[in-house]
Amino acid sequence: MELGSALQFLDNKSILVTGATGFLAKIFVEKILRVQPNVKKLYLLLRAADHKSAMQRLHNEIIGKDLFRVLKEKCGKIFTSFISEKITLIPGDISHEDLGVKDSNLVQEMWKEVDVVVNLAATTNFDERYDLALGLNTLGAKYVVNFAKKCVKLKVLVHVSTAYVSGERSGLIQESSYSMGETLNGVSGLDINFEKKLVEEKLNELNLQGASEKAITRAMKDLGIERARFYGWPNTYVFTKAMGEMLVGDLKGNMPAVIIRPTIITSTYKEPFPGWAEGVRTIDSLAVGYAKGKLTFFLGSLEAIVDVIPADMVVNAMIVAMIAHASHQPSEAIYHVGSSVRNPLKNFHLQDYGFRYFTKKPWINKDGKPVIVGKVTVMNSMASFHRYMAVRYLLLLKGLELANTAFCHFFQGVYNDLNRKIRFVMRLVDIYRPYLFFDAIFDDINTEKLRIVAKSSLVEKDMFYFDPRCIDWDDYFMNIHIPGIVKYIFK
Repeated sequence: MELGSALQFLDNKSILVTGATGFLAKIFVEKILRVQPNVKKLYLLLRAADHKSAMQRLHNEIIGKDLFRVLKEKCGKIFTSFISEKITLIPGDISHEDLGVKDSNLVQEMWKEVDVVVNLAATTNFDERYDLALGLNTLGAKYVVNFAKKCVKLKVLVHVSTAYVSGERSGLIQESSYSMGETLNGVSGLDINFEKKLVEEKLNELNLQGASEKAITRAMKDLGIERARFYGWPNTYVFTKAMGEMLVGDLKGNMPAVIIRPTIITSTYKEPFPGWAEGVRTIDSLAVGYAKGKLTFFLGSLEAIVDVIPADMVVNAMIVAMIAHASHQPSEAIYHVGSSVRNPLKNFHLQDYGFRYFTKKPWINKDGKPVIVGKVTVMNSMASFHRYMAVRYLLLLKGLELANTAFCHFFQGVYNDLNRKIRFVMRLVDIYRPYLFFDAIFDDINTEKLRIVAKSSLVEKDMFYFDPRCIDWDDYFMNIHIPGIVKYIFK
């Protein structure tokens, strides 16, 4: 299989990108515009009431970001006109038929013009409301496939999922697809239409009861976790993403379609510059808590492999897979994009990088004082965590409860506050527990085949790098990633 030139492939192409304000989508858009200014059109689908609010989102959440500074420097005075020429904003919502696009002329134009569809729209909250997650991550995938099928020039659909659709399985996770209704625990009866009906009935019931918005949100979150666990997935996010994959596989027919499964996505490795990040992602929340002196213990195995991959490598893998499937349609259609097989990183490395970095460059708190960090207490089992919580907080809570009774509820406020905080921590730990003790690595044999083909036949192989073996983790975390999250994420 010969890939030829990526820039030639992108020349004069029209690409529809859903979820355009997301972290990965922005990096994808910036890369395409920077390396191939002769791309014909990028149709950016984003949630907005009308064109005016879509324009505001484009400027505030996409091109206004520091991520676009290299492109701005390259374009100079013509940046604004270049963006106007190359980008068409599509106010819409992928959880509806025809992607919720109300402008029928725009719909017809896309069906006539679009060569490639890239589906990046998703909600990544682990305990998202089930109605929202099902709408975006599952039914959204269906509506994107249906829309792509109507695009007469379509070369390929790229659907971005997550490697963690594997749930809590251990060992080597292969790049295999999910058949419709397949479950992780073998429980039969998973039916996406039934899940949709269940959500609708629950919402109707809550509305008839006059439930508050807060109560509806809590009930929808609980329903999502309950349904996910019933079929063997640890949370709503990965459950709804797995069902989304099922729909892509079931509905695509003869249409060339690729499923990209990234692992934990981190800041950019090289392009457009090293260290760009946005939003507190899984491992970054630990770094923020640790640097600010709020994280005093670590729950998990220090020997466990943590699979991270820089965002620009994920985008490059997407583009190379897109070209491969548009031209040649290899039989492999699922690609794990991660590092656990080729260049494994362990939790103790992350702990060491954090300690070394913030000892040398401590975070300055709001009082202008440096936060002194130390080695954290490590709990390598749920049993040790429960003992810690019992000794440290639950005994205190019990004492407050007794004192509250004795002193006519004088301590009610303190008791409620502590109880709320403990319940919040316990819920977070319950949701993240599968990842704290994650004992699997993601096989990337399909991705490796793609890398080999790219190295031998892609003209711009250095421009579209996605081999994690080239990463020196020590250098990346100490000089790129942690400085990046300090600059862009720490508040």
